[in-house]
Amino acid sequence: MNYILYIAAALAEIAGCFSVWAWWRLEKSALWLPPGLVSLILFAWLLALVDTAAAGRAYAAYGGIYIAASLTWLWLVEGVRPNRWDLAGAAFCLIGASIILLAPRGA
Repeated sequence: MNYILYIAAALAEIAGCFSVWAWWRLEKSALWLPPGLVSLILFAWLLALVDTAAAGRAYAAYGGIYIAASLTWLWLVEGVRPNRWDLAGAAFCLIGASIILLAPRGA
């Protein structure tokens, strides 16, 4: 379930940040900003739903998922295909995120 929350949070964060990027860098209308703000609020809410006792651990694991989701956004939304180095870096990040998420916790 945590992976689903992380993926949903990543998409919400990327969409929210992209709305600012579109307004600022692509000279889109300021009407892009309110949906982006809603998306960023959704991101924070979704990340807070992750089942973990420590926020820092949730954020650390989220980083790997965010990187992979960003490269997916790059390809599907921006039309730029990730290269092998992008994919290799994302794979390492996902391995790291999985270690953080799946490691046994206890005394």
